[in-house]
Amino acid sequence: MKKIIALAATLIISMGLFVGCGSGDSKKLPDDLVVYFVPSREPQEIVTATEPLKELLKTELKNQGYEFKNIKIEVGTSYEAVGETLVAGTAHVGFIPGGTYVLYADGADPILTATRDGLSCDSKEPADWNKAPIEASDKQATYYKALMVAGPSAKGKELVAKVNAGQKLTADDVKSAKWGVMGASSSAGYIYPSLWLKDNFGLTITDLPNVVQNNSYGDAMTRLASEQLDVICMYADARRDYADKWTKDYARKDTVWKETGVIGVTDNIYNDTISVSKNASFIDDKFKKALQNSFINIAKTPEGQKVISIYSHKGYEPADSKNYEAEKKAQDLVKEMKKK
Repeated sequence: MKKIIALAATLIISMGLFVGCGSGDSKKLPDDLVVYFVPSREPQEIVTATEPLKELLKTELKNQGYEFKNIKIEVGTSYEAVGETLVAGTAHVGFIPGGTYVLYADGADPILTATRDGLSCDSKEPADWNKAPIEASDKQATYYKALMVAGPSAKGKELVAKVNAGQKLTADDVKSAKWGVMGASSSAGYIYPSLWLKDNFGLTITDLPNVVQNNSYGDAMTRLASEQLDVICMYADARRDYADKWTKDYARKDTVWKETGVIGVTDNIYNDTISVSKNASFIDDKFKKALQNSFINIAKTPEGQKVISIYSHKGYEPADSKNYEAEKKAQDLVKEMKKK
């Protein structure tokens, strides 16, 4: 009888080891790992560009001890749809912006933040951005800033001169300017500048008497160059992107660096996340770590770089949900503004 019990115990232990082998954990894995992308580009373009990710991720996860039969890639019909699938647990992994994560934080957990090319200036002081042309840095950054850039109009020059002299702008200063913004869902062109106005002057964009909504940053730069606008809100490296057009297409006589100046700098806007569902039973801390390692390794390969370039990602670093606190403030502010 003792021999039978001992044999049974051995079999049970062996079966337990067999079940755990190749899965990285004793939790049962689904056949398919479902990865969703937000539709920031044409869905078919995303599907085509990310096709190689299936095998790359499958191989990397296997190396980490997690073997899936398939990696299934989907593109959501909207940003909200991807957030909702993560909450439901029908999506296991989602490539989503920080704003989408914040809206669906109850069901999504950011594990990685995308990196992008950094810039030669990263100061919170606007005058620091006016000392020299901004160049790309050899360091990768997990965030970017939005800038309030004043142009060559008389009012624009007045505001830049005040900032460069170390004087604080007043609410009357910002109200007296003609502003150019992007759509209300734009982080750099609307949401974070509104947060900057709120924190510094107790105002929002809707409180400014002279505001024009631009269809693109190209439109905004055109209007700034023609002096139709005094100040525009833009992502921090936008002037680099339009430096050639400033003199060639917009027919300005001097460089964009000499004819424009920064009068305000927003909080850090953290880059896109790779988030996982909080409601998929097999996703635990151990699996999150394996997924982090897998995506970081993939981004270091030429094949991986090609895939993630669809979102202009350069690489990934472990995410910290605390970094998205400013995004939460921004989202709350947007909600308040919609009530007005």
